[in-house]
Amino acid sequence: MITELDIGGVSVDVVFKDIKNVHLSVYPPTGRVRISAPCRMSLENIRLFAISKLGWIKKQQTKLLSQDRETPREYLERESHYLWGQRYLLRMADVDEAPGVTVEYRHIVLHVGTDVPVQKRQAVLDDLYRRELKQAAKPLIAKWETRLELQVDRFFVQRMKTKWGSSNPGLRTIRLNLELAKKPVESLDYVILHEMAHFLVPDHSTRFVGLMDENMPSWRMVRQILNEAPLSCGEQFLF
Repeated sequence: MITELDIGGVSVDVVFKDIKNVHLSVYPPTGRVRISAPCRMSLENIRLFAISKLGWIKKQQTKLLSQDRETPREYLERESHYLWGQRYLLRMADVDEAPGVTVEYRHIVLHVGTDVPVQKRQAVLDDLYRRELKQAAKPLIAKWETRLELQVDRFFVQRMKTKWGSSNPGLRTIRLNLELAKKPVESLDYVILHEMAHFLVPDHSTRFVGLMDENMPSWRMVRQILNEAPLSCGEQFLF
């Protein structure tokens, strides 16, 4: 059940969960605010907490609303698409065999029929992103397994609307956003480290920050570049 609070003109959704600490999130693309609170926490204490964070909330909302967004993709000839931070022009190659995709110098070539609908063209390109992301993620996960002395049993690639990644320390799994294949590989490396670090530290405490600093001193810069890059139309992320 969701309880809605009005804090200085800002609507805040409150959800009570069986958790130890309160969590505040500002979700794109509209800046929707949500607080997940322990069941034992009173609504008045949640209100006071939200008031104390009001300045930060408004700052995050402004940032989200002003962030550059890509125009909707139509998957047409010479349309711009990105792979590992590099810009490619889309080229359509009409073929009779099963749809596919190849990457050439400055071009991503979709081998699809001219009558194939936009949704199918997107699916073909997404298959490329999924293959690329899985291939790039494997050695990076192996690197951090050795460095952090832990093991990832499985990782998944999927389209995620509000996160670049997530983890389940109990199951020793991580999930990676398909959109990461469009970003520089340093972004993928950072997200993998971030999620694997949560196997050791579940929150974003001083200990977690220290772990990130020790293993990737430039992580703040990489995170800033990732979060400030133009984002896909209709999907916004904050990490």
